[in-house]
Amino acid sequence: MPRPSIGPGIVVSGHMRSVTAFVLGLTTVTSALAAPPTAPPRSPGKPQAAAAPAASGTPSPASKATAALERLALSIQRRTLPNGLRVVLNPDPSAPVIGVSVTYDVGSRVEAKGQSGFAHLFEHMMFQGSRHVKKGEHFGLIAERGGSLNGTTSSDRTNYFEVLPASELELALWLESDRMRWLDVSAENFENQRAVVKEEYRMRIENAAYMPASLRLLELVYAAYPPYANPTIGTIADLDAAKLEWVQSFYEAHYAPNTAVLAIAGGFDADQANTLIDRYFGAVPARPSKPFPTPQELPEARAARERVEDGNAKTPAVYYGWLIPPSHTPEHYALEIAAMLLSDGESARLYQKLVRSSSVALDARAWTRDFRGPDQFGVQVVLDERAKLEDVQKKLDTEIAALRKTLASDAELTRVKQRIESSFIFGLEPTLSRAVELGEYELFWGDARGITRELANYRNVTATQVRDAVARYLTDERRVVLEVVPKTKAKP
Repeated sequence: MPRPSIGPGIVVSGHMRSVTAFVLGLTTVTSALAAPPTAPPRSPGKPQAAAAPAASGTPSPASKATAALERLALSIQRRTLPNGLRVVLNPDPSAPVIGVSVTYDVGSRVEAKGQSGFAHLFEHMMFQGSRHVKKGEHFGLIAERGGSLNGTTSSDRTNYFEVLPASELELALWLESDRMRWLDVSAENFENQRAVVKEEYRMRIENAAYMPASLRLLELVYAAYPPYANPTIGTIADLDAAKLEWVQSFYEAHYAPNTAVLAIAGGFDADQANTLIDRYFGAVPARPSKPFPTPQELPEARAARERVEDGNAKTPAVYYGWLIPPSHTPEHYALEIAAMLLSDGESARLYQKLVRSSSVALDARAWTRDFRGPDQFGVQVVLDERAKLEDVQKKLDTEIAALRKTLASDAELTRVKQRIESSFIFGLEPTLSRAVELGEYELFWGDARGITRELANYRNVTATQVRDAVARYLTDERRVVLEVVPKTKAKP
């Protein structure tokens, strides 16, 4: 069973969406439609290489990243099938492999009260077999063709992906279409995967230092917006109370072609891919769906302070959290850069002041969640065993206050932007990373090509915008503070 990694406390996911996350971690083709076959397709011959986009001149060293993204934009093809499935193709004749990603517009934010963890539970269910694929056979078919696969769940989406030799595109499409249309939502599979997810919760949350505090921080920051207060991994109580009919209803409501994006990147021929997509996905029926509403205005931020005991923590820690604007807004880009100024690498401010200079912390980091709706800015500092929480918070407050009041230096801003640029470009080189990111951009923002314009949004951020965004949103009046202390063990 795939075991996705958990992000800083709330995301069962292997990656995040923003450019800074790489650092911190229609053509329409008409063909006859046919139902998926009852056996896996045989390996086709090597696909014909797609034509490379026309060169537009040799870029200068300063514009290599821009030129690379322009070439990527030209190579992206988009279309929508009659049943609503959105398709993004990125042929790359230089790649010997393909990355295939199916992203569904369902995450923990859609879960009803008392049904937390359903999106993640369903990620597990999707590997338990379908009408023409026996339980465990999905893994076997991919592995014997030299590929790999997995799935991840976040607050905003669930995705499934494969990496395979370029000749195996048809296999991946057949497998994904079969479980999209005919997943085996049986009582046996449900009970088996409920037990697996509960064990994952115990291992990754209950028995992991600082993780319960991360979930509590999420609840406090999103007190005014419950959809994001919901932990993606769920709770043991809700998993115990889950009923099979709830899971079946969840599948029918959220797993359909009109709620998904299919993205393919790598060494394939676009015409051949479109023919296969029509063959395997064209007959999958659409289902009624309701778009999840995103608030037009930022909910009211509520300050809070709590102290929690952690039996797995060896030293204390402090968390700060703020509610901030959604991703892809000007102020969010500025706050992403603020997070990097604080914690990106050993030259960042928090490492220099808390870890290196004063030796009061073992680790210090800052992040944005990059949610589609209201987002979170977070800071975590794990203390040295000799340090005191009060002293560390004063030093942390000093660093946040400096960001509010003074402009970042040109050297700092240049360093951060160069890190963003290089990490973003290199992050898109693997075919799977490209497929996943293109699928998410299409689902979240309506056009996969938007990813090729992202660097400009960071390049244009000024030191003044960073300072002003921090001064507006990272204030004491809007801040959640969570102190973590090791739990005192009773003497025998």
